[in-house]
Amino acid sequence: MTTFDSTKRSLPDLLKDITTGKIQLPDFQRGWVWDNDHVKSLLVSIARSFPVGAVMLMETGGEVRFQTRPVEGIDPNTVTADPDHLILDGQQRLTSLTQAVGLDSPVDTRTAKGKDIKRHYYFDIRMALEGEDRLEDAVIAVDSNRQTRKNFARDVDLDLSTRQLECEQLYFPCDQIINSDDYEEALQEFAPENFSTYMKFRKGVINAFRSYQLPVIELKKETSKEAVCLVFEKVNTGGVQLSVFELITASYAAEGYNLRDDWYGSDIRKVPSRKARFAEHELLKDVESTDLLQAITLLYTRERKQDDLAAGKTGKQVRPVSAKRASVLDLPLDAYLRWADAVEKGFIEAAYFLKGECFYNRRELPYATQLVPLAAVVTLLGNRWREPLIHAKLSRWFWSGVLGELYGGSVDTRIALDLEELMNWIEDGADLPRTVTDASFDPTRLESLRSRNSAAYKGINVLVLREGAEDFFWKGDIQELDKQDVNLDIHHIFPRAWCEARGISHRVYNAIINKTPISASTNRMIGGDAPSQYLARLQNHEQVQLDDAAMNTILEGHRIPTDALRADDFDAFYQQRKRLLLEIIAKAMGKQPLAGADEGAEMAEDALVQ
Repeated sequence: MTTFDSTKRSLPDLLKDITTGKIQLPDFQRGWVWDNDHVKSLLVSIARSFPVGAVMLMETGGEVRFQTRPVEGIDPNTVTADPDHLILDGQQRLTSLTQAVGLDSPVDTRTAKGKDIKRHYYFDIRMALEGEDRLEDAVIAVDSNRQTRKNFARDVDLDLSTRQLECEQLYFPCDQIINSDDYEEALQEFAPENFSTYMKFRKGVINAFRSYQLPVIELKKETSKEAVCLVFEKVNTGGVQLSVFELITASYAAEGYNLRDDWYGSDIRKVPSRKARFAEHELLKDVESTDLLQAITLLYTRERKQDDLAAGKTGKQVRPVSAKRASVLDLPLDAYLRWADAVEKGFIEAAYFLKGECFYNRRELPYATQLVPLAAVVTLLGNRWREPLIHAKLSRWFWSGVLGELYGGSVDTRIALDLEELMNWIEDGADLPRTVTDASFDPTRLESLRSRNSAAYKGINVLVLREGAEDFFWKGDIQELDKQDVNLDIHHIFPRAWCEARGISHRVYNAIINKTPISASTNRMIGGDAPSQYLARLQNHEQVQLDDAAMNTILEGHRIPTDALRADDFDAFYQQRKRLLLEIIAKAMGKQPLAGADEGAEMAEDALVQ
């Protein structure tokens, strides 16, 4: 079954339906304004019967319900009808035409530089009759007083502030295009000698507007909410992507609930901001409204699936657990209200879990997307996530997702599977979740991890930190120093200058195997010297005074092989540190020691020298 019809409608009919409210905007349509030049160009195009593009309307009365509003410029108190159609595409063209042609109030527009202005539009009748190529110059814009000014606005250049002045100077107001009776009566009264000239203009220009047909694509009321959202994004020429949050906001508003106030807060209604409450937690600062909606949808669809199973349904009769866009868009208001507070608390508890895994800063999180299923699971578990056995399972699942790099790209399907499988594993001891079984870490991956934006890179760095790695110079472990705002970063263990002087490839010395988190001060003290030299300098510093055993303990906390480092043996260091990092990776993922570590290290030897 087709979801749309295509037809044509006359411009006067469309403007009449817009001004009476039969055609309105869905609340998710953002208001924005065409500039003065665009409005004038649109008027010229219609005067010349040029195509200005199709508009898309959606029939109301179906299951998709939105909060609506009149087109900009129309007083909501004057709208007498419930809308029959909503504008999905063509908002700017229809708004500009409504304000310039369908209303007598000035058009809200702006200059080419973006300054807000109000303008009335006129045709210079005499110039318009000189030929179609003169129409562009014949359209003029005057200010809200229906005047143009010169000499830095001190002098009136053109005055059209009364109907008499319009008629005597033969300027036709565009707000008289649909019904010009008032202008014609005034013309006969004040300037009858101009009437024959006006009639030529009426035949050539005004009739072009009155007979103009716009192509209209009409979505039927049976169209789904997801389809409306996707169609809007495909045809939206404003370049502003429509979010799920905005669409649901418009849908809930039709039921009398303001989702925007719930998320952003409202000083007028004294509604606290849910977004602000998330922002109080460092790890949740970037949580979006769509993350909350997705987590709630997971729990709602899981609840619905359990009801289906309890009712004896099987196969395709059982509705799946889902976090996909279509499912989020179908989230009913009562489900949102029932789950929202609990899921908010679930996100906060998820942040506590992450702190326990030694994540303290949002930028350290490998995958923001993994927060959604984590928060949903913790919402269901409540405080039980702190129980040792349950915590161990959560930790293993989390690190499998990170180090297996399974939460990049589109993860809607994985999120839903993880909620079900992780809960089954926790509650019933069922099979391992697929994220755990699918996760693997190729030993050679360590050699290619160079970008600190990589999820596995971030994860391995935190694994080193949670072993209690201390700074080489400053007193205290790295994470404590980070909390004290000490300038920290991930730096080379064998300095870059040292490696380049010996012909070691940048692909090798820039790998995470040769990186560790230390303070900027320590890095400056290391400089470009060999490890044996900078270690001696650090240990003998008057403010440090460490013996070899104490410094070795610090190095071992970073999983750095001390003998190879002190001997300036890069090859041995590289192979041994790779093996040490693979040990903590395997431990975090709950795997056996990763096979291939030695082979991978041997393979790396060939790449050490350019």
